[in-house]
Amino acid sequence: MCLILIAWRVHPEHPCVLAANRDEFHARPAAAAQWWVDKPQILAGRDLSAGGTWLGMTRTGRLAALTNYRDQTRPRTDAPSRGGLVTTILESGYSVADGLAYLREVGSAYNGFNLIFTDGEQLGVYESVLGQGRILGPGVYGLSNHLLDTPWPKVRNAKSFLAAALADLTDEKPLLALLRDDRPAPDDELPRTGLSRDWERLLSSAFIRAPDYGTRSSTVVRIDRSGRACFDEWGWDAAGAEAGRTRLQFDLE
Repeated sequence: MCLILIAWRVHPEHPCVLAANRDEFHARPAAAAQWWVDKPQILAGRDLSAGGTWLGMTRTGRLAALTNYRDQTRPRTDAPSRGGLVTTILESGYSVADGLAYLREVGSAYNGFNLIFTDGEQLGVYESVLGQGRILGPGVYGLSNHLLDTPWPKVRNAKSFLAAALADLTDEKPLLALLRDDRPAPDDELPRTGLSRDWERLLSSAFIRAPDYGTRSSTVVRIDRSGRACFDEWGWDAAGAEAGRTRLQFDLE
C-alpha cells in the first residue's frame, strides 16, 4: 500500500472506515480480493510473487494494512516479504498490544514498513524505522510511505477529504473519489526521499498513473456499529481504467 486513511471511532454509526490505495509495478502478479481458500478467515488481495498481502480483514473484524517506508539508502535484498506480516497479524488472534510486541521482535528483519491494524477493539500502528508501536485513540489517520500522519500533500489532502466524506457513508463514492485524486503536489511541496524530482512528482498524487508503476487497486472498508462490514475493491490497469471489482457485505462473527 502507498496510501491508507482510517477514521477510527469518530463516526457515530461507523466506528471503523478505511480507504486505501495499493501502488505497485504493473508486472508484479497479484490476485484480486477474495476469501482465501487456504486461510478461509482472511479476505484480501494476494501478492502472487511472495504469497502475502498488503491489506486484509477477517470474519471477526480484524483489519490490517501495510505501507513500505521509502528510504533509498537502506534496501536489503535478503529481507523477507513484508506482506507476510499482514497475514500473520490477521490470523494470529493477537490483541493489538500483543501484535505490537510481536512486531517489535521481528520488525528489524524486514525492509522498512508501517503496519496499522485493529483487533476490533483497539487500533495500533507499528513503524519499523523507529522500532516502535503504539495504540491509537479515536481520530482520522493518514499513512503513506513515511511515518503516520507525516504531512505529505497527498496524506494531508486525503485526510481532509475523508473527514468531509464521513458526512455521508451511505455509499462508497465519496471515498473512492478521494482515492482517485491524481493531482500531483506542487514542486515546492514534494517530499525528498532520495528519488529523482520526476519520480517524487509522480508519486505525490493519491492515485498514480504510469506505464510501469501505479495504483493497482483501491479498497474501501466500512464497518458499522451493528457489526456489518462492507468491503469494496477496485482493480486498475496501467492507464488507470477499471480492471475489476469486488464487493462483499457480511456480518462479523
